[in-house]
Amino acid sequence: MPDIPKYNGTTDPNQHVTSYTSDINGNNLEDDEIVSVLLKEFGETLSKGAMIWYHNLPPNSIDSFAMLVDAFLKAHARVIKVETRKSDLFKVKQRDNEMLREFVSRFQMEHIDQPPVSNDWDVQAFTQGLNP
Repeated sequence: MPDIPKYNGTTDPNQHVTSYTSDINGNNLEDDEIVSVLLKEFGETLSKGAMIWYHNLPPNSIDSFAMLVDAFLKAHARVIKVETRKSDLFKVKQRDNEMLREFVSRFQMEHIDQPPVSNDWDVQAFTQGLNP
């Protein structure tokens, strides 16, 4: 059984599938065993609403792990993280009582979640976010 958190339907399902497949692929199984385990053990990684969805799949409706993943992603598409727009970086502002060092750290953490942008955008967003 993979050592990953159970998926409950509230986080990005793509991340769950990636963690699950990586964990199974790292178990020194033969290729034909991997395919079988991926399909058979997936339900064991689910909880709450995701488990209900899995148990409500019509019998014999899934023939492969690829089909299962496709159905899983479609069923949980509402929680897929929407890619943050570049303009969102300009919304990061230094708080009134926030030290510069704290703002730099927070800005960097926000920047990690952003799509890649040019250094000009980074600098402009950072300087506009500073308190006067």
